[in-house]
Amino acid sequence: MACTSTRPSPGLCLGAPVAADSDAALTPREQALVEENARLHKVCAALIERVESSGVAGGAPYAAFEHAVLLAEQVRERTETLHRTLDELSQVNAELGSVNTKLREEIAVRGETERRLREAKAEAEAANVSKSKFLAAVSHDLLQPLNAARLFTTALGDQLEDPALPAESRRLVGHIGRSLKDVETLLGTLVDISRLDAGVLTPDVAPFAAAELLDALAEEYRQMAAARGLVLRYVASSAVIDSDLALLARVVRNLLSNAIRYTPRGRILLGCRRRAEGLEISVADTGSGIEEAQREEIFLEFRRGDAGRLQSDRGLGLGLAIVDRISGMLGHRLSLASTPGRGSRFTILVPYAQRPVPQTQAPAMPGLAPLAGARIWVIDNDPAICEGMQALLSGWGCAVDSARSLAALTRSRALAGGADALIIDYHLDEHQPDGLEVAAMLQRRFPRLPVIMITANHDAALKACARERGYRCLLKPLKPLRLKMALLQCVADATGDNR
Repeated sequence: MACTSTRPSPGLCLGAPVAADSDAALTPREQALVEENARLHKVCAALIERVESSGVAGGAPYAAFEHAVLLAEQVRERTETLHRTLDELSQVNAELGSVNTKLREEIAVRGETERRLREAKAEAEAANVSKSKFLAAVSHDLLQPLNAARLFTTALGDQLEDPALPAESRRLVGHIGRSLKDVETLLGTLVDISRLDAGVLTPDVAPFAAAELLDALAEEYRQMAAARGLVLRYVASSAVIDSDLALLARVVRNLLSNAIRYTPRGRILLGCRRRAEGLEISVADTGSGIEEAQREEIFLEFRRGDAGRLQSDRGLGLGLAIVDRISGMLGHRLSLASTPGRGSRFTILVPYAQRPVPQTQAPAMPGLAPLAGARIWVIDNDPAICEGMQALLSGWGCAVDSARSLAALTRSRALAGGADALIIDYHLDEHQPDGLEVAAMLQRRFPRLPVIMITANHDAALKACARERGYRCLLKPLKPLRLKMALLQCVADATGDNR
């Protein structure tokens, strides 16, 4: 029996049903197979219809097959392209990994180099700070013998003022005094810069009369200018200003020294001018002046003007550097005006005091009559200082009792008569009361006893404590002229009630 359908049929001819008249001739088994064949025929027809209906619209089954094959080929090509791209990316990543490894190694080397540089810098800075702290700490011991030498030289110079004495002796003493002053300036400059570097210099700002500072400086530098053939003119001021007296004195002193050093002939002016913002203290000269290109450089450390190299002075080129740093620390504006060949003018602007200070009038400087017969106690643990003070003050007409401690002064029975002033060192023997405590002990017995404390300690708290107690505070190396002015003031203030 042939198949009448155009579709392929599996196994037996599923599309051809068995004739009905032959049913009686079929066995049950054969009948079951015929029925199963008919059922499979229906299932196959339904599946073929579903496949054809899910293909491309209007297409045939073979077209659907070709479309599926094409899609599979495109998927394969794109998969191969993706694999090639992934391989290329892997290669690039490998190359980048190698570069990154080299960069990491280079960064590590540079990091190690920077670490070593930081360690070396830290060691250098620590050594510099250690040096600065050492100089700041030992300044008392460094300045002590120099202080004694200045006292002896000044006392000897006072004795040689007699015209009857040999002029050669006076000349030699003058040379000694100038040499000691050079050493004092150099050592003081090194100690100042060390204190600034070590950060142990703290301003002690308090109100004081400008004349208290400038009168003594004018008298001191008038003599120095005269020795160089220069004229120093001073314009005083009655203004009361707010600053650290010792630090401001260092600034003005350095400016005056600088003016004398760079002025071969002519005059120097130390003057004051009232401004709305404060008192302007000026130091002007008729020296060589400063070129425009050098006006910033001269404030650097170890820099000196060309004119200064022709002089025989032993300056280190630190004077103006200290001036600049101290002015900045105090918050005082520093200015410079200069004309090459005609001179320079340095000014520092100091604020006015917000509260008044007691006004006392000291005797005129040239006369020593107020000191004649004045009774002075001196306490210093250095025998050379005691002897130097004895010589200097005796030359001024004072009656002096000196001792290394309060106990020694008491044993000498000097306390019985009282005194017009006490000159005491702050640093006394170890395990003994300091100068502040000893002075307080004496003032409990002699309430109106004036005190002059001498120290190499620049600590602001110490100076503030001395000021609160009414003590005058002078720094080492001691300037004899400053001591003389302080003593004249003490004698003027003394009433004799403490005797």
